[in-house]
Amino acid sequence: MTDTRPYLIISNDDGYNAPGLAALVSSLSTEGYDILVVAPDAPRSGFACSITSGAPLTARHVHSADGLEVYACSGTPVDCVKLALNRLARRRPDLVIGGINHGDNSSVNSHYSGTMGVATEGALQGIPAVAFSLCDHRANADFTPLTPYLRQIVRHALTTKMPPFTCLNVNFPLRPSFEGVRICRMAHSRWVREIEDDPQDGKGNTYRLAGECIELEPEAADTDRWALAHGFVAITPTTLDNTDYAMLRELHAAAFLPDA
Repeated sequence: MTDTRPYLIISNDDGYNAPGLAALVSSLSTEGYDILVVAPDAPRSGFACSITSGAPLTARHVHSADGLEVYACSGTPVDCVKLALNRLARRRPDLVIGGINHGDNSSVNSHYSGTMGVATEGALQGIPAVAFSLCDHRANADFTPLTPYLRQIVRHALTTKMPPFTCLNVNFPLRPSFEGVRICRMAHSRWVREIEDDPQDGKGNTYRLAGECIELEPEAADTDRWALAHGFVAITPTTLDNTDYAMLRELHAAAFLPDA
């Protein structure tokens, strides 16, 4: 590794040996980057921005090659980024990347996603960050159509200054080719019927997560869900500032509480 090439930190929530992560590294390894991979030692899907606070973390060196180092970490995706930034990185990275996730992280799914947790942690640390996901949960998913888009988006993220506390959430539809790219807002949707009885438990005391994601605005053509449904790559700029500024102004105007 050198100090002159762009330095990327990559993690995911499917584990260090996931095909999606391998496809991402393969797509970027010919682009002249130095890459540090620190990923969970087993799948950590749905861990969002969770961290490990009650147990020590371990990191195992897996592989090194020209411009590439790979570690497996016992913690969550966010733990992996924190470990990379504070111990394993040779210098401050130019970009933090999550993915490629096996599965859809559009709309409200982004709140649960460990892949988005990677990008969120990067943005919280003041580093440009991107999360990539493919709407295909299969272990043998074909990531080949994503390659030119991955390279172009990473180049853009490295050369374009992102606003503070902002990252990109990029979702690819399950198609052999794409209609193009849409810059979208997050769709409004909601998961329902999320708990089902475990059929292997005869006492009714064990449950499994299940459910269905209901579209609350299926005809809104400016959303990530609409873009994916119509074959487009959906790029959603995502802010980490949770303040509702419209309601903030309303509450100031209402003055419904006495001054402290």
